[in-house]
Amino acid sequence: MKLYDSSISGNSYKVRLLFAHLGRPCAVVPVDILRGESRTPDFLRMNPNGRTPVLDDDGFILAESNAILAYLARGSRFLPEDNRQWALVFQWLFFEQYSHEPYIATSRFLLQHRPETPERAAAIAVRRDGGWAALRVMEQHLARAEFFVGGYTIADIALFAYTHLSHEGGFPLDDFPAIRAWLARVRAQPGFIAMG
Repeated sequence: MKLYDSSISGNSYKVRLLFAHLGRPCAVVPVDILRGESRTPDFLRMNPNGRTPVLDDDGFILAESNAILAYLARGSRFLPEDNRQWALVFQWLFFEQYSHEPYIATSRFLLQHRPETPERAAAIAVRRDGGWAALRVMEQHLARAEFFVGGYTIADIALFAYTHLSHEGGFPLDDFPAIRAWLARVRAQPGFIAMG
């Protein structure tokens, strides 16, 4: 399998992390999104949305990080077979992409990779409430559970990717002890790899 990957992307990292947990080989093809390499004609033929990661499994092309996680995790302990637990995993995957990533990950990208301008400040300001709201939802859940759905699943992998970097987006975790404890549990999982 080939993974078209951006080293600065939490969405790409979550796929690399699952590959490491599964112990499966993967050829990583670096894509420099800051230099527009995800907007070239060749890349856009694979993913017209122009985003990483993209998985190439012997000609089967799959984009969207959480779809890739589900594809790779099927039949493994990282995606439960029980219908209700399976649905809960997807509930958290959708939460991550709709209620978490647009606020925390986007703020991080703006702070780390865009020049300081009034427009950048305004774009970050409109994301503050949404980011804090997502972290509060996670904190409340993790105050009573070790992981998001039963044991460690792709729900945890998806949410870990940008949560462990939330301080880089202006969302420090000082007031979120349950999240901090969960981050430590994720890092303790067999096969864990750091993003960098």
